Amino acid sequence: MPWVRGGLAALALAAAAPAPAAADLVFLANGRSISVRAVDTVDGRTRLLLRDGGEILCDPALILAVAPDEVPRADPVLAESAVPELATDARGGFPFADLVGPLAAEHRVDPRLVRAVIETESGYHPRARSRRGALGLMQLMPVTARSYAVVDPFDPRQNLEAGIRHLRRLLDRYEVPVALAAYNAGEGAVVRHGGLPPYPETRAYVARVLARAGLAPVARSARRGHPPANRGRPQS
Repeated sequence: MPWVRGGLAALALAAAAPAPAAADLVFLANGRSISVRAVDTVDGRTRLLLRDGGEILCDPALILAVAPDEVPRADPVLAESAVPELATDARGGFPFADLVGPLAAEHRVDPRLVRAVIETESGYHPRARSRRGALGLMQLMPVTARSYAVVDPFDPRQNLEAGIRHLRRLLDRYEVPVALAAYNAGEGAVVRHGGLPPYPETRAYVARVLARAGLAPVARSARRGHPPANRGRPQS
């Protein structure tokens, strides 16, 4: 089935299907995809009902397309108590504020940037899993999780601490846009291209995170081994 561009068109495609598929494959604007049980809307937002029993609420503009997932998968059975909830801290006004704020401060990363990465990567869902194997809130690849001694990548605290530490390491080497590109495409891609990779999906990812964080993009790209001063870098 061809892709349908735009969140509204994707939802219309899902609603118009003559018979519900066993699962749907949702293609996201950040280049990732996720297999879900169903897609619907709640108060103007798109709700993705995950196969493990959880759900993600996101902006409809983040959905590029919805198509039947033709790959057979065994759905895990979870107890109701095992389904994670997106608790919103009343003081912070966003999910996991009680973790994001202190961890961002500890590792000297702008919390706006951390929140933007989480929203773009997983929509704040701690059990998000990409087709490429990225896991949890900050979508850690298994090798990255191991390098930061993460035991359970679906544990919000472990995932956030590792993701923020990883982001801090990249920010110590590159300006913000290139650090985000390295987070998205891997540092090897940044090294190979001597800065921001030419991949459209990576450049769109960088622009989306910067916009959500309220940070202006930096035109100059940093090269490996020559990190810039602090121009365009979030200040602690």
